[in-house]
Amino acid sequence: MGKCVPDQPGKSAIEVRGVRKVFGTGDAQVAALDTVSVSIRENEFFTLLGPSGCGKTTLLRLIAGFDFPSEGEILLHGQDIAPLPPFKRPVNTVFQSYALFPHMTVAENIGFGLEMLGKPKSEIKARVAEMLKLVKMEALSARRTSQISGGQQQRVALARALAPQPKVLLLDEPLSALDYKLRKEMQIELKRLQHQTGITFIFVTHDQEEALTMSDRIAVMSAGKILQVGTPRDIYDRPAERFVADFIGETNFLKGTVVSKKSGIAMVKIASEATVAAGFPENFDPSGAVTVVVRPEHADLVADAAKGMVSGTLANVVYFGTDTHYHVKLEGGDDFIVRHQNSRSGAVSFEPGAKVGVVFEDDGARILRD
Repeated sequence: MGKCVPDQPGKSAIEVRGVRKVFGTGDAQVAALDTVSVSIRENEFFTLLGPSGCGKTTLLRLIAGFDFPSEGEILLHGQDIAPLPPFKRPVNTVFQSYALFPHMTVAENIGFGLEMLGKPKSEIKARVAEMLKLVKMEALSARRTSQISGGQQQRVALARALAPQPKVLLLDEPLSALDYKLRKEMQIELKRLQHQTGITFIFVTHDQEEALTMSDRIAVMSAGKILQVGTPRDIYDRPAERFVADFIGETNFLKGTVVSKKSGIAMVKIASEATVAAGFPENFDPSGAVTVVVRPEHADLVADAAKGMVSGTLANVVYFGTDTHYHVKLEGGDDFIVRHQNSRSGAVSFEPGAKVGVVFEDDGARILRD
């Protein structure tokens, strides 16, 4: 669904340079952002992802101008906008609450920002019609926003934010109030709107699936820092740190000790005394005690335990419809999950209690920084 933007330098829309944001004074000081730097490209769907309290909304508010950095610079197309108030920035925000005017019609809500900018009535009318078409709300233009559904309100909020043609659109968890099915529909809609308008979208969410589905690139945040920036595939398949691997998707963690390494591959002895090959990130030299991570779908079961890279006993089988999870208790005591995608081809089934082997895909095992 994404445009698969390659992870290579491009023209920046927003540059955040060494930004710190401190709340409180003296001993009560809290650093919501700790020397954050990131470059967000033109025309990309960029997501700030992390748990509550990680600093992602604070960073969004700094870009919007609702707060000011304690240190550092925020540049829009090379111009430092950190000192500018919100109304002087070519940036609009879609809030979690939508903040629509319930006594106004859909069309009036969309045109409100243009009126505040003093645009001519003819221009406002034409732009509102264009936005109604963009979000597919032409038939409801005369209805009050208090009389439409949550999903329709979200479209109106987007149209209102897009109407002044901002250079950057900020979205602060705008889908969180919607039910699951509507959220999935609006994810597709947001990607369509971003692709169609060519505006840089900066999206804040704590939902990993949402981030992977919609983004060109993702910045994973924790405790006021950005831990990794990359495409969804990079973040998922090649996480740089344990927190990233643990936060996004399901992951197996195996403790072990590096016994040798060569050409980006380390041999690691785990608790069962088995030795497994694992890759590791660039600019990281693993040694001593390490953690090896393997995604459940990057491993497979074999009936002959002796043919596995590791082996153990199948403790449980959990059917999820689209796939089945096999819970294996490895020799040495580690728990390990293997995920098989279900099909109607009659794949080999495994029963609890069976001795099984586990094999990893090429590059399926990786060593991460803790």
